[in-house]
Amino acid sequence: GGTILYYQDKSATVVVDSQFPEQAKQLIAELQKKSEIPFDLLINTHHHGDHSGGNIAFKGLVKEVLAHSQSKINQENQAKARNTEASQYYPTQTFTDNRCIDIGKEKICLHYFGPGHTNGDALVHFENANIVHMGDLLNHKRYPNIDRTAGASMENWMLILDRAYNVFDRKTVFVCGHALDPHMITVKKEYLREMKFFFENLLAHVKKEILAGKTKEEIITQPQVPGMDDWKDPSSFAKVLFETAYIELTAGA
Repeated sequence: GGTILYYQDKSATVVVDSQFPEQAKQLIAELQKKSEIPFDLLINTHHHGDHSGGNIAFKGLVKEVLAHSQSKINQENQAKARNTEASQYYPTQTFTDNRCIDIGKEKICLHYFGPGHTNGDALVHFENANIVHMGDLLNHKRYPNIDRTAGASMENWMLILDRAYNVFDRKTVFVCGHALDPHMITVKKEYLREMKFFFENLLAHVKKEILAGKTKEEIITQPQVPGMDDWKDPSSFAKVLFETAYIELTAGA
C-alpha cells in the first residue's frame, strides 16, 4: 500500500493516508499504545484504495477526514463501480486549491497543483517539520501509475514537480507514495528533477518511435523505458505509461 505518515504530539494525532483496513487497524493499535490522544484528522492524498481503503478503520475514531474535492468524487465513483460502497469512509471535508490547518504544534497546509497521477492529488505540507507527503505524485525508482480514468495528465504532472521544486525549500523532506526500496521512501528536493526526467525521457522516446512510423500497438507493448535501467516496474505500469505518452503526444489520435 501507499506510504502512511503520521503526526502526534501531546494534544493531537494526524494521519496521512490509510492503506487498507488491516494495515490501518494495526497502525491505530500502535498509535493508541503510544498515546491516548484522539485522532483529530485523517488526510487522503488521493482516492486510490491503497491510500484510502483503510479509512473505514478510522470510522468512529477520527474527527474529520480531509481530501481534495475531486478525490472524494473519485472515491465515490470507484466504490459505486466496484460495488464497495459499504466498506468506504468518505472524506467529511474537502478543499479545492489550498487549505491550512493549525493542529497541536503543527501547521498543515494542503496544496493542489492540478491533475497529475489523478485529478485530485493533494500535497500535504507539515510546515514546522518541513515534510511534504506527495502521495503517488512521487515514486522512488518505481514506474508510476497514470490514472487516465480519473483525469490524470503526464504533461501537467511534470509541471507539478516543477512547482513543488520552486515552492518548497532545499531542507524540505519529501515522502514518496511508493518506493522500490522501502528504505528510500523519503527523498530530498533534487529527486523531483529525477522524477520529471523519467517522464521527459519517456515522452522523448515515444515521440521518436512515432516519427519512425511505429504503430500505437508496437509502442505500448514495449517492456521498459529506455535509458531508465535503474527504474523497475513491479506493478506492470509500462503499458499505461507508453499508452498515455502516445495519446498525449498525438492529442488522442
